[in-house]
Amino acid sequence: MKSTKAPRVLVIIPAYNEENSIAAVIHDIHRHVPDADIVVINDGSRDLTEQYAVRAGARVLTLPYNVGIGGGMQTGYIYAKRMDYDIAIQMDADGQHPAEELPKLISKAVSYDLVIGSRYLETTSFRSSIMRRIGMVFFSGLVSLVTGQRFTDTTSGFRAAGRKVIELYADYYPIDYPEVESIVYLKRKGCQIAEVSTEMRLRQAGKSSITPLKSAYYMIKVTLAVLMSAIRYDRTAVSKP
Repeated sequence: MKSTKAPRVLVIIPAYNEENSIAAVIHDIHRHVPDADIVVINDGSRDLTEQYAVRAGARVLTLPYNVGIGGGMQTGYIYAKRMDYDIAIQMDADGQHPAEELPKLISKAVSYDLVIGSRYLETTSFRSSIMRRIGMVFFSGLVSLVTGQRFTDTTSGFRAAGRKVIELYADYYPIDYPEVESIVYLKRKGCQIAEVSTEMRLRQAGKSSITPLKSAYYMIKVTLAVLMSAIRYDRTAVSKP
């Protein structure tokens, strides 16, 4: 008989100077998925992020200095692998990802290696700036082209990963602006990826670290990384007997 045991779920929240929002995010998760465990990756914050997260009831792993989103997320996946979780969910610390959408991600992650919460798969209330929207459309088209699978929201950081992806991300996770490149990496490894429509909000506190100059760097860097990943994928496919 197939086991009907509920999956062990870990919510990973990378956080850098998010003292104004982290407690509310944790309380929201407890309210909507009370059986899920929460680990906050305190990425060298200089404020009270660690203290507020602990008081709110999360496990906190504090890095000695700021390593960025890639290093922070890989730390979370290493923890998920060592603690033997079935599903690991990535959520932002700024309140952008509503916890009421978590059951939707969890239920679909039982059947797929990775599930991405998409703002554009269906019509939602989310609205972004024109420049951000252009970037999202560009990267979705690029990833769809190189992987052969249609994606609508490759920059979404709201994701649920199964055991195969937990293992892969614990071993390797892109460092700089990793959301887009990490999808191509998984497709190279034969992972089954799906999107599910989710509502998202604008940042609830603090401010984004992505400036116009960083946005330009992001576009160039990620595009090159995706193309290099596609080339590596093609060479691997050709070399197989």
